[in-house]
Amino acid sequence: MPVIRPSSELRNKYNEISDFCHKNHEPVYITKNGKGDLAVLSIEAFESLAGRFQLHKLLTEGLDDIKNNRVQPLDGFLDKLEKDL
Repeated sequence: MPVIRPSSELRNKYNEISDFCHKNHEPVYITKNGKGDLAVLSIEAFESLAGRFQLHKLLTEGLDDIKNNRVQPLDGFLDKLEKDL
């Protein structure tokens, strides 16, 4: 279940929110005037999430290359790589 806190707690209970995010690797949702406004998470959790998005993007590009026959045999690639080095 998501943790939801009012924006006043971000100011008044910053350490408590920070500790929760680091210990549980989950975001805390911050409301402003009773409506969702922010999601706060640790740097580690953010970097992990961003890495997943980047990996998904690269995998999607690779699958698109395969689908559109933009590939080459491994042997040919390795030969070219050796020559370039």
